[in-house]
Amino acid sequence: MQRSFITRLLLFFVLAIPMASMAQDNDIKGFVYEESTGEPVMFCNVFLKGTTLGCSTTENGYFNITRIPDGSYNLYVTCVGYDTLVDHVTLSKGLTLNKKYTLKETSMTLEAVSITADKIEARTETKTSVITVTPKTINKIPSVGGQADLAQYLQVVPGVIFTGDQGGQLYIRGGSPIQNKVLLDGMVVYNPFHSIGLFSVFDTDIIRNAEVYTGGFGAEYGGRISSVMDITTRDGNKKRWGGKIGANCFGAKLTLEGPLKKPKTIDDAAITFVLSAKHSYLEKTSHYLYSYANEDGLPFNYSDLYSKVSINAPNGSKVNLFGFSFNDQVNNYKSLSDFKWNSWGAGANFLIIPGKAPVMIEGNVAYSSYISSMQERNNPERYSKIDGFNMGFNFNYFLGKNTLKYGIEVLGFSTEYLTFSNYGNYRITENNYSTEIGAYVKYKATFGKLLFEPSLRLQYYPAFSVPSLEPRLAIKYNLNDRLRFKGAAGRYTQDFVAATNDRDVVNLFYGFLSGVTNVPKEFNGSRITSSLQKANHFVLGTEFDLTDNMTLNLEGYWKQFIQLTNINRNKIYQDNEENATINDLVKKDFMVENGDAYGFDLSVKYENHNWYLWAVYALGFVNRNYEKIENDQVSLVTYQPHFDRRHNVNIILTYTAGDQRQWEFSGRWNFGTGFPFTQIQGYYEFLTFQEGINFDYTTTNGEMGLLFAELNQGRLPTYHRLDFDAKRKFYFNEHTTLEVDLSLTNVYNRANVFYVDVITSDVVNQLPILPSLGLTLTF
Repeated sequence: MQRSFITRLLLFFVLAIPMASMAQDNDIKGFVYEESTGEPVMFCNVFLKGTTLGCSTTENGYFNITRIPDGSYNLYVTCVGYDTLVDHVTLSKGLTLNKKYTLKETSMTLEAVSITADKIEARTETKTSVITVTPKTINKIPSVGGQADLAQYLQVVPGVIFTGDQGGQLYIRGGSPIQNKVLLDGMVVYNPFHSIGLFSVFDTDIIRNAEVYTGGFGAEYGGRISSVMDITTRDGNKKRWGGKIGANCFGAKLTLEGPLKKPKTIDDAAITFVLSAKHSYLEKTSHYLYSYANEDGLPFNYSDLYSKVSINAPNGSKVNLFGFSFNDQVNNYKSLSDFKWNSWGAGANFLIIPGKAPVMIEGNVAYSSYISSMQERNNPERYSKIDGFNMGFNFNYFLGKNTLKYGIEVLGFSTEYLTFSNYGNYRITENNYSTEIGAYVKYKATFGKLLFEPSLRLQYYPAFSVPSLEPRLAIKYNLNDRLRFKGAAGRYTQDFVAATNDRDVVNLFYGFLSGVTNVPKEFNGSRITSSLQKANHFVLGTEFDLTDNMTLNLEGYWKQFIQLTNINRNKIYQDNEENATINDLVKKDFMVENGDAYGFDLSVKYENHNWYLWAVYALGFVNRNYEKIENDQVSLVTYQPHFDRRHNVNIILTYTAGDQRQWEFSGRWNFGTGFPFTQIQGYYEFLTFQEGINFDYTTTNGEMGLLFAELNQGRLPTYHRLDFDAKRKFYFNEHTTLEVDLSLTNVYNRANVFYVDVITSDVVNQLPILPSLGLTLTF
């Protein structure tokens, strides 16, 4: 079987080789950098004036214009916030020009620019169900705790649901956290959010770009059935040493960057570094500043460390070496006795620009690990560990206005999960090693106003000996300069399973399982051939530029979850020979489900020199179906998972003032209807009979048993919160700035429910009003 797969894989790549690259047309390729730092300039427009030939730079600042006829041209490089650059070029006889350009920041205001980088990208890329996030956009929202963070921005992305201020879990258009793939410089990160949901593990100041795919993503991504978050970090300043140091009531951070080998000219090699460290001391400060929030303080602790070294060749090729260590711990909070996780990883990626071929080659190799454990007052300890490697190679060919991309990806990981006890008091212990092999090809063709982007992925799971052929498609039609229609569809699979208690209102703990086989033989009358989770995505939408500064985006979606694997909440028998005649539904460790998620997201964005408005409304429905046996009769039961939120609203308003734009005021209001939860109907004494027939029930005290109502039939109250932030910058010289930040979280002190203790019936609320003062020195 594996030999057959390898044969098909080789054939897959042979067919993908673009013969068109042998054409003898002229090419211009190269990089665009910032003059002040040497960092790449993303998404700027590079074009030949008077022609239709041009492109946008990638996140590495790379551009490649191919199939240019002989002649003389004026090449323009334009980007919002930078001076326009013009270069006269003459091409003939299959010439390939390698160029490097530097752009200088300009004082031109946004109002004077009629075409922004966002609009250029919107017309030349399919961009369905994807949000591009940069530090500039993250800093537009209120900096809760005085520190701008990706986690705070993701909460306002269309289709994204957060469980609130505490919990740190991300749900995207009906997908659970384990169905969301998170990549940092190509390395898999298993948990990107801290227990206090205001902060992620990523330092905003070192992020270059983040692509958040909420559905319908292309074949370059595999192994997840809901969404992808792909984060790229900066390489570090090539011109000088610098950084940031900041502190607020929640924690402190330090960022350092600079050249280890400073380039003498733009065509010289360079070695740079970037180092980021974050630490929370909220557990200590909350006793003095926020004692009203909780009598035991706010015991949320975390420490994050990330470092990167970039080796840049004269032609723009480069190698990056990086590593991270992320840690999180909650100490004795309410019903939680102790919760902690530790994550670390290291890896490398590279970018190769061959001499004359219109191709860009990328690759990566990395290893990462994640260990989490949880001790609860009334439940046994839970422990999970996952570690493994991932590596891949990608080839990008530039064929005029069209592009061809193909590559291969290999992953291997081991999972360990211990001492989970479901409500039948049966424990599950799982230890597995799994691998995944994926290959893909993606082609983007431009036919006038139509962008057509089919892609195909072949994903192979050796643990199940199952290949999965996954077609994907993205399409966009530019009706005119202001109105665009778009759509995407695709098939997706994954191996990972979450060992999660669906009866928990909020899940702080997530265990990772892989290669599970202890599932029922049938579901809803169909035979189960593997425990792979499967989904189909369908997205339709439109983009409309209401004015030069205002854009409306509307997307409708349907995620069809064909097969899902979950912990069997109905297990009451052991799966052994003695129970061979018992139905699988009450003896297997895992149960099979299906379901769907559908709805629409509406967003409006307005931006000018002083004002920034971002308004989002999302309507969503999430359903799951499982089989239940009663009186020897099997029936299909429909329920809503605990992250099903019907309505979600986010409004952000930011105003920047001052002759040096030194003042900034921002506010964010979030409203969401209540999450489902399972209610308690009563209590009873549960006798374990651990000693079998020798168990004396007349003298032994039992454990407390819970009588649950139907799954997730209750609803928590609505959630809403207003945050406010005010910033003032003091400029000392060209490179030194002090920023003072005053923030208010939960301005009107809304008592939003976090969860209800099922034993004591105590209501635990989310964070109350929290003022914070922060200082950040940039040097």
